[in-house]
Amino acid sequence: MLTLQPTTQPSYHRLLNTVEQLNSLELQQFLLQVLVLQAQRQVSGGIYREVELLLKIHQDLPSGLQSRYQELLTKRQAETLTPTEYAELLQCTEQVEQWEAQRVEYLTELARWRRISLAQLLQELNLPAPAYV
Repeated sequence: MLTLQPTTQPSYHRLLNTVEQLNSLELQQFLLQVLVLQAQRQVSGGIYREVELLLKIHQDLPSGLQSRYQELLTKRQAETLTPTEYAELLQCTEQVEQWEAQRVEYLTELARWRRISLAQLLQELNLPAPAYV
């Protein structure tokens, strides 16, 4: 079987040239090993992406935004909101909606990756469905 020097980094063309010199059995073994390597990279990359998505899905709304948003909602309900606070409430609402939309995108990507429905994913993760899903 042909071997490459461990100190040299093979270029695509040198590697292909070397592969061309393999006999049929060696070529078949080489191809199987390449497919195994590709599968391992896809699985490990997929697992990393799943963990990354789960971390993002379970990330809370920034505490400063959450507390200020709740304060402004309480003032609006009590009808003590000033015009300036109303404008701030609109900005906070937009930020919360953007955060929730991004979270739905992460959930959708994870459901697609797992090949299950979004509803099934929410059930598996024990999460409530977003209000607009």
